[in-house]
Order: sequence, then C-alpha cells, then structure tokens
Amino acid sequence: MDYRIERIGPADWERMREVRLAQLLDTPMAFLETHETALAHGEEEWRSRVRKVNEPGAVGLVAVTGTPGEWIGTMIGRTPEPGTAMLAGVWVAPEHRGRERGVTDRLLDAVVAWARDQAGARRLVLTVHEDNARAAGFYRRRGFDFTGATKAYPLDPAARELEMALPLDRSA
Repeated sequence: MDYRIERIGPADWERMREVRLAQLLDTPMAFLETHETALAHGEEEWRSRVRKVNEPGAVGLVAVTGTPGEWIGTMIGRTPEPGTAMLAGVWVAPEHRGRERGVTDRLLDAVVAWARDQAGARRLVLTVHEDNARAAGFYRRRGFDFTGATKAYPLDPAARELEMALPLDRSA
C-alpha cells in the first residue's frame, strides 16, 4: 500500500477530530485526555487545535493513503524552547502498523527533518507512558534514549511518563 506524508491544513478540523477520537479508543494511555472529554469538545476547540499545528514553531503531519486520502497516522512537532523540539500526537492505525509498512518511520523522518531544518532544534524530546512498551521500543530503535526525567501521568498520577530524547546532530 502506498502512503504519503502531508501537513495538516487549516481546514482539517473535522478530520483531526475523527482521528483523535480513534486514537483515544485505540491507545488511551498514549494521550493526555479521555475519549469522553474529546467527544465533548465543540467545533471551536478542534479548529483551535488545527490552528496550533499551523503556527510558527509547530508542524502537524499525517500519513495518508488512497484517494481522496484516508488519514492513517499522525505526528505533531512543537518547539517549546529554543534548541528543543517536542514530539506529540504519535499514532498509526493498527492495520497500518509494523516496520515492514514503514508508516511510523516515514512520519518520524518527516518530523526529524522539520525539527532540524526548519525549527533549528538540536534535540527532539517526547514522553511515553511507562506501560507503553511498544512505543518505547520504536523510539529506542530510532535512536531515542531515556533521559531519566519522569513526571506523573495527568490522567493517573500513580503512573509515570518517561522522557526520551534524540540528539539531532546524528541520523535518526
């Protein structure tokens, strides 16, 4: 199957909502809100989220397949401080996962290129839920290391989010 990586556009709020709801049903621990909370958001909240990924210092990317184009994966990059880019909103639909398909790798390659070339970041950081071994394994395969920093997971303060970082002065 053929995939392409595209930017989330200013008019894509309905598609963003649809994918976010799918993400929250599929992997609730990977995101910082519940399906019920997201379901209750109105149109303006979704429009605001799309605006935010189109602001300077941010990028919202989707993996798309078919025509007119089904969104089957997302990654968002932001620059919370000079020299650092943050990865968030990482998800690929279950039927499109796997190293052999390469969807997650292609999305990450695009975020890394953005972080290096457009954001001028020296490192890319993320947090991963302590119980999300699949995601942590992918990030480690791609060169991320645990930094030792942790914080409470907002939806369950007894659980932890673990910080991982990728230096951007080498290949991802």
